[in-house]
Amino acid sequence: MDRALDSAKTDFGQVRTGRINPGLFQKIPVDYYGTPTPLAQLASLQVPEARTMIVTPYDKSALKEIERAIATFPNLGASPTNDGTIVRVTIPELTQDRRKEFVKIVRGKGEDAKVQIRNIRRKSKESLDGLKTEVGDDEVARGEKELEAVTKGYIDQIDDALKKKEAELLEV
Repeated sequence: MDRALDSAKTDFGQVRTGRINPGLFQKIPVDYYGTPTPLAQLASLQVPEARTMIVTPYDKSALKEIERAIATFPNLGASPTNDGTIVRVTIPELTQDRRKEFVKIVRGKGEDAKVQIRNIRRKSKESLDGLKTEVGDDEVARGEKELEAVTKGYIDQIDDALKKKEAELLEV
């Protein structure tokens, strides 16, 4: 359940807000000598302004591939420019409609994380039911109550992270 929560928070961080965030770009796959490599392994990412980021590649020969990968990555709307040594990335201001689309995307990712947690709960409940003959009904019932409490705690944490991200997205 911890991994499902961490995954949800990572997914939420990859949805862009009005400010540019290096977390959006870290996992962009760049074709580096025929191998898709995450951008964070090929370059340093710096944010000098709210809507501008500077990508400094460790290997200057990967500059064009980095620029191409950023330009073609979906749902960013980023426009990279290459000056021969760095790639300067600017993102446009978000419209209200675009913000609402991103809220829908975040809600979908939150629901996916909740489904993962519920699947873990279901498997754990099946394991507890298999133990009825060994430990007794009272112990299984107590275990199920604890399982429900833990599950509710994780779902509440996802809901809290979702509310924060929605507020961040809708903030103008």
